[in-house]
Amino acid sequence: MTDKTGRKINPWLKFGLEFGPLVVFFVVFARLKDQSVSLLGTEYSGFVVATAAFVPILVVSILALWRLTGRMAPMQAATLVLVLVFGGLSVWLNDPRFFKMKPTIIYLLFAGVLGLGALLGKSWLALVMDEVLPMQPEGWRILTRRIIGLFLALAVANEAVWRLFSDGTWVNFKVFGLPLIMFAFFMAQGGLFSRYALPQDDDAAPK
Repeated sequence: MTDKTGRKINPWLKFGLEFGPLVVFFVVFARLKDQSVSLLGTEYSGFVVATAAFVPILVVSILALWRLTGRMAPMQAATLVLVLVFGGLSVWLNDPRFFKMKPTIIYLLFAGVLGLGALLGKSWLALVMDEVLPMQPEGWRILTRRIIGLFLALAVANEAVWRLFSDGTWVNFKVFGLPLIMFAFFMAQGGLFSRYALPQDDDAAPK
């Protein structure tokens, strides 16, 4: 796999660095969800302990990807900052609500940024994805609108799940539900990708 700088990274290594922190969070929470951990006279829930494990591992993973590929995507940078802020607040204040709100803030932020680009007549989504998914400008406009809708729907869904259901339900939603929704969404865009794909060199060449 080659990024825009030309550096190569093993796909399995990339996958491990991207999803490893989430797996660690899930495993720690699953082991401690019915327990509390006492540290310096304070009782921490299994959720907060899992958050405390997740934050530094995610930081190391993103920095490792940056080191290996030579670039950090804007979404990675925004995620890193928000995880540090909201994850740190959850651990510092011993309150899991901050970490649960993080996906909502991230989705609203991304939807707002993409929406601003659309209002300005620019497809900022194309700037970060055009090399791996070359499409005509109209295709990017349609995909941008659809992803804005997806992010807004995910923000609402995250708020509903963490406010109305248990910690375990929210963890399952974050670890399994959100990735599956994203995967299903992009699979469903196959027709759009085909319709607006740029012609390959071999197809464009005169015969």
